[in-house]
Amino acid sequence: MIHFPAQRRGPLSALSLRLAAAVGLVLATVAVVYLDRDGYRDVNEDGLTLLDCFYYVVVSLSTTGYGDITPVSQSARLVNVLYITPARVLFLIILVGTTLEVLTEQYRTGRRLSRWRRTVKDHVIICGYGTKGRSAVSALLENGLEKSRIVVVERNGPALRQATSAGLVAIEGSATRSSVLNEAHVRHAKAVIIATDSDDASVLVALTARQLTAGQVRIIAAAREAENAPLLKQSGAHHVIVSSATAGRLLGLSTSAPPLIDVVEDLLTPGQGMALAMRSAERHEVGRSPRELDSLVIALVRRGKVVTLADRAGAVIETGDMLVHVRDDRPQAAPTS
Repeated sequence: MIHFPAQRRGPLSALSLRLAAAVGLVLATVAVVYLDRDGYRDVNEDGLTLLDCFYYVVVSLSTTGYGDITPVSQSARLVNVLYITPARVLFLIILVGTTLEVLTEQYRTGRRLSRWRRTVKDHVIICGYGTKGRSAVSALLENGLEKSRIVVVERNGPALRQATSAGLVAIEGSATRSSVLNEAHVRHAKAVIIATDSDDASVLVALTARQLTAGQVRIIAAAREAENAPLLKQSGAHHVIVSSATAGRLLGLSTSAPPLIDVVEDLLTPGQGMALAMRSAERHEVGRSPRELDSLVIALVRRGKVVTLADRAGAVIETGDMLVHVRDDRPQAAPTS
């Protein structure tokens, strides 16, 4: 099932408000009739009880009108003209409006679904919306990817609602199932990020994604244990990030070289000062050394492979190279008047 980003007021909220309005209108009309109950007669000629007033109001507002209870006094008939008749019209408007709103919401959802299926392509699929999945989405948005090009696959209800509340399209189900990935249009995706809670599930997702895409879509997976990284690569993942090993190395650096931790956190935290970025080499930069550029270039990506500046191949920028550099990511200060 595909869940679209949450809107400000859902159909359930609208229905609840309309139901409350209808009940309130009935109760108010019952109070009016009960106060003037002496002006009404029923077929038994024994006057109206509170239950009789409820009965009369319900059949009157619903336009059923059995006629077994009728207003006979001038005041009761005046109340019918000035109050109960407009209340009957308002009650019908509430009922018809509720039906129209439900049908309109269903139609709107169907239109959004068909339009999304026609236009979704070059998107990124996030399998799992836990801590790693949310961090991956944040990084994608920071690098300029639109929310409409991110699709979350998640089977956990609360995480699914978090994704839709964040403005993302979410698909309910397990990413290990080919039908769910097909629903996410995995064949037309730009990349699949596997951020599940277990390495076993990540391997199954990688196998399923590789089978469906024939290796044409880039697959990036997170692994808890380093020993599972080769298995994930054999399963079809192009890149594997070992979270436990990375955390362990950072813990070791915090003991031997504490300032390095601050640098790494600065690079990974948006808006703190420095950030890693990648851009295409410009025409006037081709043939020059990366060290001569104004921006701090730390590596080159050439034909899909990383070339460090220590390599002989990284001494000169070539046409088609991507430059990995450190950019200033500090928020721009507001100009002072």
